[in-house]
Amino acid sequence: MEQTTFHLPAYPRGFHLVTHHVEAALPALPEIGLLHLFIQHTSAGLTLNENADPTVRSDFAASFDDLVRENEPYYQHTLEGSDDMPAHIKASLVGSSVSVPISQGRLNLGTWQGIYLCEFRDRGGARRLVATILG
Repeated sequence: MEQTTFHLPAYPRGFHLVTHHVEAALPALPEIGLLHLFIQHTSAGLTLNENADPTVRSDFAASFDDLVRENEPYYQHTLEGSDDMPAHIKASLVGSSVSVPISQGRLNLGTWQGIYLCEFRDRGGARRLVATILG
């Protein structure tokens, strides 16, 4: 087992394909194993989805913004800005980790799959990820 921590650069609010950042940050992968990727933040998440058509990412963003709206009168956690509480809710819906099988020393993603950073803050800053490699 091996573990490494790395940062993704700051991204604006949205769904961002970060597979290449993750692969670049990883040590040499075993022939067979499992990558567990965890984001150490409560206002951003990780997911796997479409890696080809960027309109999928904008549709995700529009859908999440419609599903969890800002400035709802019942929000009590408001000191960090109008995007903060919705970001926490969205992050809980998406989740904080993904697992990807490793085969032949490479991430075994489907043909159209990529790793997304789901950034739910307008200015979330750099995000710290922990990669645990089992193999």
